[in-house]
Amino acid sequence: MSDEVRVVITGVGPVSPIGIGREEYCKSLLSGVSGAAEIESFDTTGFDHSIACEVKDLPGDERVGRASQFALKAAQLAIEDAGISIDYIRGVPTAIYMGTTDGESQILDVFSSNFLHNETPDKRKAFGAFPFNLSQTIARAFDLYDVELMTIATACSAGNYSIGAGYDAIRAGDADIALAGGADAVCRKAFTGFYRLGTVAPERCQPFDLNRKGILTAEGAGVVIMESLEHALDRGAHIYGEVAGYALSCDAHHAVAPDIDGVAACVDKALRLSDTSGGDVDLISAHGTGTRSNDVTECSALRKVFEDDIPPVISMKSMLGHTMGASSALAAIGCLLAMEKQMIPPTINFQTADPDCAVDCVPNKSVAADLNTVMNDGLAFGGNSAVVVLKRI
Repeated sequence: MSDEVRVVITGVGPVSPIGIGREEYCKSLLSGVSGAAEIESFDTTGFDHSIACEVKDLPGDERVGRASQFALKAAQLAIEDAGISIDYIRGVPTAIYMGTTDGESQILDVFSSNFLHNETPDKRKAFGAFPFNLSQTIARAFDLYDVELMTIATACSAGNYSIGAGYDAIRAGDADIALAGGADAVCRKAFTGFYRLGTVAPERCQPFDLNRKGILTAEGAGVVIMESLEHALDRGAHIYGEVAGYALSCDAHHAVAPDIDGVAACVDKALRLSDTSGGDVDLISAHGTGTRSNDVTECSALRKVFEDDIPPVISMKSMLGHTMGASSALAAIGCLLAMEKQMIPPTINFQTADPDCAVDCVPNKSVAADLNTVMNDGLAFGGNSAVVVLKRI
């Protein structure tokens, strides 16, 4: 691996509950749009509340599952945004890394329903449930055969894990182009699991607010195009920013509860590996789920690393909901767009400050700022953390 190879992002493809494509997504983020609405993906009879953030108006393709549809659309958008052709990608070493929590969870929902109602399942659809379909669907759609494929199932941090994998592949010379991101679809299984944990909010997601009530499950996909700085300059590409470095950790402290020391260690490592001092960070895109356990733990970990010099800390989940395996990928895209526009997206639904968080979450309205270095946090169950540092060029 050469220390001289710098990795940049030249294309973004967001598919989200608040917008599809760079322009719509950016406008919605900076305007503080909420994607929350009544769930349409499954029957919510029996639940006390039934709000989630779903993707609307995306033409479906019954040949693949919903998460794969998101992944494919996000990849198409990213490739178009990067200004490269499919023919070009076919001719160079390429890698596709997609993160997820559940893979094609809606297919599993159908199988579960079949079992409960003594119905015969359509076994032909079973293969569609495997998570590897997320990366494989992209390769198959573009007729990419000489390509490295990997689906990374580290749940809520998986998008950042994928960006880290792309970073490594480019720096090692294993790929000229990497498509990296994550995708998940709203499903009954995930909603029920978080509901039984008592962490689903009845109406809205309110990260860092004293009266927050939990997450809103959500869906979508985010894909970025990664390449070396030299490669990008040679083809005259638009550069959103540089992946200065990243860090991963798995502290295994608890199955679902985050750990202050574990999160702090990952944040500190990301700063060191990206050759960044805490004072250089202009913005932190927090994992920020809107649960007390996550918000207080994450803010305490940031305070442990940054001490009294914590930059603004925002949560895009206040608008997007928790898109699971897509969350840190969509947040990374949001960070890149924030640096490009020199505007910080808000944390919406904020009413009352929680003294146990005590961060500037940029409440309810976006603000102009000088953004050159942004940190993007992705935290997952089991202590699977992934933190990416992005810098403006």
